[in-house]
Amino acid sequence: MLLRKNTRVGKNNFKLIFFVILIYFSVIIKCNSKNNLEGTFTDIKILDKISSKNILLKLKNGEFKKYKDLSIKSLKCKNSEFDDSPEITAYLQVRDLNNSDNNEVFVFNGWMFSSSPSITPFDHPVYDVWLVSCY
Repeated sequence: MLLRKNTRVGKNNFKLIFFVILIYFSVIIKCNSKNNLEGTFTDIKILDKISSKNILLKLKNGEFKKYKDLSIKSLKCKNSEFDDSPEITAYLQVRDLNNSDNNEVFVFNGWMFSSSPSITPFDHPVYDVWLVSCY
């Protein structure tokens, strides 16, 4: 009789341990998938319309980077959840350093989309900016 009780308790403990391990791994997988969607670095391409040269600029989110007359800051970038049509989005702030009248006004301040940059266009007479990647 005592042996039989211990066997039942052992089966219940095995089910409980299996259930806890299953929940633990599902939480880890869900956390890792969210972390893969948000990146810490944003790559953008800048085209100089006058010289027709482009450069790939790597931005760390939260830090300003100066490129010629532009001060660029990427606040956040995300990759899409769907693999069939990948979409990269980033929140960018771009300031023209030549404009000394309003230092607090951004040339561009908003979300940029890699697949369709014309939704929120970057309008500058000298430079064009495209979103390339987020990692």
